[in-house]
Amino acid sequence: MKVEQIYTGCLAQGAYYIESYGEAVIIDPLREIKPYLDKAERNGASIKYVLETHFHADFVSGHLDLAKATGAEIVFGPNAQPAFPAHIATDGEELKVGKLTIKVLHTPGHTMESTTYLLKGEEGNDHAIFTGDTLFIGDVGRPDLAVKSDITEEQLAGHLYDSLRNKIMPLADEVIVYPAHGAGSACGKNMSKETSDTLGNQKKLNYALRADMSKTDFIKEVTEGLTPPPGYFPVNVQLNKEGYAHIEEVMTKGLQALSPAAFEAAANETGALILDTRKPQEFAKGFIPNAINIGIDGGFAPWVGTLIPDVKQPILFIADEGRAEEVVTRLARVGYDNAIGYLEGGLKAWAEAGKEMDSILSIPASELENQYKQDHQICIVDVRKPGEYQSEHLEAALHVPLDYLNEHLAALPKDKALYIHCAGGYRSMIAASILKTRGFDNVIDVQGGYKAISETTTIHRTAFTCPSMQK
Repeated sequence: MKVEQIYTGCLAQGAYYIESYGEAVIIDPLREIKPYLDKAERNGASIKYVLETHFHADFVSGHLDLAKATGAEIVFGPNAQPAFPAHIATDGEELKVGKLTIKVLHTPGHTMESTTYLLKGEEGNDHAIFTGDTLFIGDVGRPDLAVKSDITEEQLAGHLYDSLRNKIMPLADEVIVYPAHGAGSACGKNMSKETSDTLGNQKKLNYALRADMSKTDFIKEVTEGLTPPPGYFPVNVQLNKEGYAHIEEVMTKGLQALSPAAFEAAANETGALILDTRKPQEFAKGFIPNAINIGIDGGFAPWVGTLIPDVKQPILFIADEGRAEEVVTRLARVGYDNAIGYLEGGLKAWAEAGKEMDSILSIPASELENQYKQDHQICIVDVRKPGEYQSEHLEAALHVPLDYLNEHLAALPKDKALYIHCAGGYRSMIAASILKTRGFDNVIDVQGGYKAISETTTIHRTAFTCPSMQK
């Protein structure tokens, strides 16, 4: 028996490869299917099933392309209604893979089709559960993503309570829990950085699995503190349910190398968004006017999905040499299939062509401290998440979480310099670039973010500490 977790950090997502005697199963695959095909080929195995725990909201699954490439059968749990051929399993149904058995456990609550797959060993022993977004390490799935006119998040939370108590918690403590996500995913509130654990340990440590927790208390705890989901979530659900373009088509369209003249012409003709994926400090030194910086070395895809509302908008991008394919791949993972090319030669070619450039002033925290000493009324903007802000922040800072920056532009003064910081410098440059495109000309990035600020003296003493929102 071979069980392998294939974890993708930028999405905090876990896919799974299970193999036994020449047959393999893939659970919750990402859209780029080549790694799964290569793995099965190296092992001399054929992929028999593609198991989906639910219709994912935070990424586009590779189930359709993988089934087409291998002839594998796509399997969903009860209540799923995909627009393509798939096997809709019944609760308790067993699937055979080599000498292994995978039992279908219908566990509604995150969504109504949510399903957990119980892997049994060759001797029939319960070995592991693949829980999708039903049970995470340290948390459970949010129950507000599948709300409809006939079902509320409280009702979904009630279903989740029953699923956990009736289907998962009765299993043996030594059963391994393999979830679809870890810390950093928006599918839960407070997931652990660990990506697997024993069920017994989770019964001790996971707040949602407390033995003495009533359904009423459970519903209250899992529904409180939920922030609105990113705007791209419903689009990804629709793509996963109805279908999408083949990944090779998306890659071919996106990997067109454009000269500066062709890049500029494409931007003018299509109204494409210009996405600069370089490191924040490289971007600050010089960039194409109206470009938005979302660095590839960070939570790239989730931030694209959160901050670019139209998944169909044409995208032209700038990438470091050799990383264009990575950019298009990671855009496609969250349903942004309309990349139409990248700047050949990067910013160096743009500058050599004499094209217009812009820049953003980026200062060390010590300089912010000097400015604050001279004027306590300077406008400091904290773009961290609410939990980070409430844990500790500058008393003078205006809190505008990056997630909701587009909705709160009116709260920011255009006639003052805006000193923008996050935790470490990645998100602040995203915010600064967006503000530049919205007509805020005097934006200043604070290098190193709150970590660097907290190491200064005068400003740090104005920090205000209160209980964290995190559980």
